[in-house]
Amino acid sequence: MDIQRIHSGGEFEAKIGYCRAVVAGGFVHVAGTVGQGDTVQEQCRSALGVIADALEKAGSSLSDVVRVVYYLPDRTEFEPCWPILAEAFEDCPPAATMIECGLIDPKYRIEIEVTALAR
Repeated sequence: MDIQRIHSGGEFEAKIGYCRAVVAGGFVHVAGTVGQGDTVQEQCRSALGVIADALEKAGSSLSDVVRVVYYLPDRTEFEPCWPILAEAFEDCPPAATMIECGLIDPKYRIEIEVTALAR
């Protein structure tokens, strides 16, 4: 089986030993991704941009996402992200899960992980 590893050059990839995405078995598995910004909405948009770039490098897109997991330290901050997520996934909404948990740094308000079909 062919495996393609996609690196974004993020600082944690080398520190922790992972890559932004892996294409294997007909799917693109995108690592949990945090975004930049002060608000949960800014971070959500930023994370989706990083994910979209990784998917594009893999020959896929947000419309190919079949599964998404959202991680937030404060579940009450999820609802402000709903319009951003609805716009990002448009007419191709994936199966989704939201988990309230601690993230690697308290400055992060949301982390997003996706699985998409490889094209």
